[in-house]
Amino acid sequence: MPTPLPRLLPASLAGLIALALSLSPALADNTSPGAAVAMQKAEILESRASDAGGVQPLPSGVRLSRDGVRAVDPRGQAPLNDAVSCLARSIYWEAKGTPRGEMEAVANVVMNRLGSSRFPSTLCGVVQEGSETGRCQFSWWCDGRPDEAHEMAEYATAREIARLALNGQLADRTRGALFFHHKSITPSWASSFIHTMQSREFDFYRPPG
Repeated sequence: MPTPLPRLLPASLAGLIALALSLSPALADNTSPGAAVAMQKAEILESRASDAGGVQPLPSGVRLSRDGVRAVDPRGQAPLNDAVSCLARSIYWEAKGTPRGEMEAVANVVMNRLGSSRFPSTLCGVVQEGSETGRCQFSWWCDGRPDEAHEMAEYATAREIARLALNGQLADRTRGALFFHHKSITPSWASSFIHTMQSREFDFYRPPG
């Protein structure tokens, strides 16, 4: 796992870019140089999203590249301890087999949680929340099944959506949703939350106020 970096506020953009461009591949053990740099960039973008309550598009020098995110988890088998893998795997398991727009909406919810003080301040924390009590926020995380991806085309789509989300290049189609459920179920909390969007597969919500 990459060495933790200090949190950076949005006002530190110039320093953020300089830091991303000067990252050393040696910061990550047993990973390729491209993966090491991408993991560090993702950590910076993750921290910025959490501090700012959302991400805005950044200059190209600090953005994650397609090659970078592919190097982090090329086959969907990487340990779930970095921002790219945690976000991409959550998109994959929650929405694989659905149109791309559905997968993007799931990414929106995860990123909205990252930017909310109600939830953990890292993407792996958001995705894995509740595992210590057996009441996971995302059911795939504690369903007792392996978490590796198998459909590589769909995982590549999930990974690309994760890249765009971290780069601040993914529009929020859910209108600020922090929760969602598949249309085949109706959770008890749904009637007390504000319904923000309906897609083919899912309904999206945010809490009142």
